[in-house]
Formats: sequence, C-alpha cells, structure tokens
Amino acid sequence: MKIRYLHTMVRVRDLEATMHFFALLGLKETRRMDNEEGRFTLVFMAPEGQEECPVELTWNWDGDEGLPSDSRHFGHLAYAVENIYEMCQHLMDNGITINRPPRDGRMAFVRSPDNISVELLQDGAPLPPAEPWASMPNTGHW
Repeated sequence: MKIRYLHTMVRVRDLEATMHFFALLGLKETRRMDNEEGRFTLVFMAPEGQEECPVELTWNWDGDEGLPSDSRHFGHLAYAVENIYEMCQHLMDNGITINRPPRDGRMAFVRSPDNISVELLQDGAPLPPAEPWASMPNTGHW
C-alpha cells in the first residue's frame, strides 16, 4: 500500500493578511478555488519548486465563529530556511514577532495572523550563535 502527502489545511480569518504572512516566508500562491455554493475560498501556497507540499488556507466568506482562538491544536508547520538569521530579520522588518528567537542558530518559531505556529529550521548545520538572537527572550507562546 502506498501513501503520498498532499497538503496541510488551516482555517484563516483574514485571507489577505495570512497570504501576506506566508509570502514573507517565501511561499507563493500555486492555485485558488472560490466556491460560490459553499461560500469559501481555498488558496494553496508553497515555496517555489515545492508545489507538491502546499499549505491550504481555507477562508469562509461568512466568517468562522467556530475557529479556535489558538490554532495550535494541530501542532505547527515547519519550513527549512537558507539562513535563519536573515529570515527572522526579514520577518521582524515586516512587523512579524519572533516568538522563539533562533538563539541556537537552528530553530525559531513565529505565528501567522491566525495564530498558526510556524517553525523555521536552519537548513543544514546550525549557524554560530549571534546577536541579537542569542540573548533575545521568547515573546508570547509558540
């Protein structure tokens, strides 16, 4: 028996804000489906060249009152990045809080506008500890 990973789906309250967040991480919209009858939009986003493993953003046009306030119930999304310090600086420069800074040169956590926990991992060996990251405290929860 064979199995193939397709995608991870997360519900979002503000589609544009969430798409902007994932675009800051380097993901691009790969496809979109607007369903008039069901009154929802699905947007698939993935890093270039990795379209086979997207995150599916599900936005209900009439709101989603049942959406938990903390979307961590499913765990987190994880992405390898070329330089964790540069990525975290880029995110901070664009108003994103680094909830768990990459003090170890290897791992950081951020959250999307819908509280989706995103783990960033240094691709390959950890980078040497560097400031301001090495002494930066955690912010909130991740």
